[in-house]
Amino acid sequence: MTRSTGPTGRSRVHAKGRALLVCAALAVGALTLTACGGDATADGSGGKGGSDGKAPAQTTSPHIAISAKDGSTGASINKTSVKVSDGTLTEVTMKDAATGSSIPGRMAADSTTWTPTRQLERGTRYQISAKAKDAQGHTTSADSRFTTVTVAHSFIGTYTPDGGAKVGVGMPVSFTFDKAITDKKAVQSGIDVSTSSGQEVVGHWFGTQRLDFRPQDYWKAGSKVTVRIHLDGVKGADGAYGVQDKTVSFTIGRSQVSTVDVHTQTMTVVRDGKTLRQVPISAGSAAHPTYNGEMVISEKFVQTRMKGSTVGFGGEYDIPDVPHAMRLTNSGTFIHGNYWYAQGNPPFGRQGTSHGCVGLQDVRGAQGNTTAKWFYDQSMIGDVVIVKNSPDATVTPDNGLNGWNMSWSAWKSGSAV
Repeated sequence: MTRSTGPTGRSRVHAKGRALLVCAALAVGALTLTACGGDATADGSGGKGGSDGKAPAQTTSPHIAISAKDGSTGASINKTSVKVSDGTLTEVTMKDAATGSSIPGRMAADSTTWTPTRQLERGTRYQISAKAKDAQGHTTSADSRFTTVTVAHSFIGTYTPDGGAKVGVGMPVSFTFDKAITDKKAVQSGIDVSTSSGQEVVGHWFGTQRLDFRPQDYWKAGSKVTVRIHLDGVKGADGAYGVQDKTVSFTIGRSQVSTVDVHTQTMTVVRDGKTLRQVPISAGSAAHPTYNGEMVISEKFVQTRMKGSTVGFGGEYDIPDVPHAMRLTNSGTFIHGNYWYAQGNPPFGRQGTSHGCVGLQDVRGAQGNTTAKWFYDQSMIGDVVIVKNSPDATVTPDNGLNGWNMSWSAWKSGSAV
């Protein structure tokens, strides 16, 4: 190779040598592009990747995600779902793996999400199969077999009142759990009770399995109470997790508070501050007096059976058709109709003759225009019945839905949050 010096003083490469250098540089560049640019092509396009000189478009298959992983145990009974990204779901089936019965579900409007339309059962094995495709027609599928959380490792709270109910001003929100709760703070924090009236609502624990909520004074008539239950996955005790996730609401009706005066054997029924009627009653006898205190009607029966043996009175009575009966305590106190009284010597308004209940004049069969029927028709679940001037003690707050027999400070001291 020869060199010569040009006018600028820089060396010039001989033409043949320069051509060789340029070819070598291009070769290196081509190798570099091949190493960094992805898949090599063999279509004679000069390594440009396509006839139009552009790199081929990248494609992504749709990806299906089933919330309950295949083979998992302890899955939620509320949050099962199938979702797809980069595509749409074309088919989802869900079955009870043991029985083969189908579980109905709902597809979202954009076909990217599918969810069951009913809550799953605890301790049950399910199977989900899903298919999806993308805009280019690429398809994919996914399957999962999983088992939901078992009864042994979960807890549930039975609550009252139910959603949509209309109740009296004394009705608390009451939860009874099927297992003892050791982490009361976590469980209570998972339940929020609020009211449209703006009243402060506080929870109170009675032991380890019952949690009630109430405001300081009775609920405001006409208000709406909302209960938000977010206990799914909340640890309530060792090895026991919540499974509930829902919101319910109920309304408060008119205010009705009825006061039984044992001294006069009368009951005064007051609605929205006005007296509807004063009626004669027959409270508990001297041997079996009626509890004093504020009691809430928790159940209503047009007719029911009452047996002394179920509440500690042995075989003293067994009446199969007690009319117009409304429960006031768990221990057996009712306000009810009485048709078996001595017709020639009615006790109503004169003396107490019952085993602790409050009796009103009635007829057998719950028919007729009687005092008991009138009061039954005027009453609703959650109404308050107050008993005063009885020789008996005040009813305990946990005997029925009767937490009103506790001061507000004592009530708040039983809260875990």
